[in-house]
Amino acid sequence: VQLQASGGGSVQAGESLRLSCVASGNIKSINAAWWYRQAPGQERERVASMSHDYTTTYADFVKGRFTISRDAAQNTVYLQLNNLKPEDSGIYSCSLAVFTGTVTSIHWGQGTLVTVSS
Repeated sequence: VQLQASGGGSVQAGESLRLSCVASGNIKSINAAWWYRQAPGQERERVASMSHDYTTTYADFVKGRFTISRDAAQNTVYLQLNNLKPEDSGIYSCSLAVFTGTVTSIHWGQGTLVTVSS
């Protein structure tokens, strides 16, 4: 299983981006998904998550601005980033719990860079 994250870019404060995390390979279902971010010199922090029943959770600092969603048919998880702030800048990575039909394992994407200027 491989994950490909994309959608990052350089934007102005207040603008939006949509990140995508596409899974390919032997995939029966995506049972859970997480988005993380890491700013330079800082620890990685979890931004959003979605469970197998599409229940979502968000870090307090993105509530009301970011939305995680999933397209099961496309094996893709999205993170919509609205009203971006300079402090949202960082490398955003996705992680998926993938069920192959026999086992569930966690996989990571390579990350996509988001830069927000004021």
